[in-house]
Amino acid sequence: MRTAALLTLVISFTLLPQERLVQSGPMVGYSEMREVALWIQTTRAVNASFRYWATSDPTRVYTTASARTIKRDAFATTIVADSVQPGERYEYEVVIDGETVAFEYPLEFQTPPLWRWRGDPPEFTVATGSCAFINEAKYDRAGEPYGGEYRIFRAVAARNPDLMIWLGDNVYFREADWNTRTGMLHRYTHGRSIEEMQALLASTHHYAIWDDHDFGPNNGDRSFWNKREALDVFKTFWANPSYGVGETEGAITTFSWGDVDFFLLDNRYHRSPQHRRHVERTVLGEEQFQWLIDALVFSDATFKVVAMGGQFLNPLPIFENYAVYPEERARLLSELEKERVEGVVFLTGDRHHTEITRLDRGESYPLHDVTISPFTSGHRDTITEPNYLRIEETLVAKRNFGLLAFKGGEDDRRLVVSCYDSDNERLWEYEIPAADLRYPSRER
Repeated sequence: MRTAALLTLVISFTLLPQERLVQSGPMVGYSEMREVALWIQTTRAVNASFRYWATSDPTRVYTTASARTIKRDAFATTIVADSVQPGERYEYEVVIDGETVAFEYPLEFQTPPLWRWRGDPPEFTVATGSCAFINEAKYDRAGEPYGGEYRIFRAVAARNPDLMIWLGDNVYFREADWNTRTGMLHRYTHGRSIEEMQALLASTHHYAIWDDHDFGPNNGDRSFWNKREALDVFKTFWANPSYGVGETEGAITTFSWGDVDFFLLDNRYHRSPQHRRHVERTVLGEEQFQWLIDALVFSDATFKVVAMGGQFLNPLPIFENYAVYPEERARLLSELEKERVEGVVFLTGDRHHTEITRLDRGESYPLHDVTISPFTSGHRDTITEPNYLRIEETLVAKRNFGLLAFKGGEDDRRLVVSCYDSDNERLWEYEIPAADLRYPSRER
């Protein structure tokens, strides 16, 4: 989405006379064929808007509605660009109190193409990962800083992804944060404002789920008393297509790009306490569970990517793997089998190491769980846990990010998963052909 020459520019904000008006962003949020979400955070209350134009016709300039940024939302706001068309690329600019703010990196977005009955599905790439800890000594534990290698966000931007899915623990609430809106807003602002992240935010479409550290306390569950406030702050800092589905609350959403449907799940808001023994133990909650199965059955996408904070397929009942809730995990796998849902690939974070877990299912196609972690948080130097379903060459015990590339024509569609370190060196590549995610004889 941007040229190599532009990527060499030093990332910085332009300072208006004696005052920096942009705290973080702009960030490109969800993208649909007829509208795109644009996000910005300012340093004080201002009137913010965006101007944008298609690169195919730069003489025709559109202007969004104006929004007043307010202190309750840490001066952050999301504004919709609603004069867009399918399959176009746009440039945009930020307008604050009637004045254009200049940036030394590209501000660009795009819309999904209208491709069905017109040709092959589009090729596109999705960056992904989890666990972004940004140090702040005043609130951190004593000792060696837990976060580091923030340059990884520049490495992600250099890969020019079309989309990015943040897999949870996107910030790390500290003890001073999670009980108040003030604390949560501070934590998001602190993490979102680092210089290394800004170019990535500005030209890649971002989608997010959460895990425990950006939901509430460590290992948090539905008992967290402040979860509605946490969800409201999540809405303030992410520009997802939705925050919940139907009547079901949570950091839940879904979207499509080309022939791929993405299902982003909430594994905290409805989660029963891990050590309760006399209730039906659940990670997703019944409403979210049923919605997921319904949506997967309804989908005719080539790939159905199901994302959640914790691992689906790792068979070890340790930490917060789905295997700790064996009844619901088994039920999910059973429903996928009974309903003969094709094309499913799981995408997860949380674990502070990266791996692909593959579950072979006899006559059914194999399921894959692509776990990418961490971005900048602490990591394990060695991994000794005996995940016997792991594809060994995909194990990474260092800071890293993933890239999902959907390639090929309709008759040769494939997902190529790559893993990169903070220096943008490729660590491994693994291919999943769409033909391998089908039943031998499909029943309709």
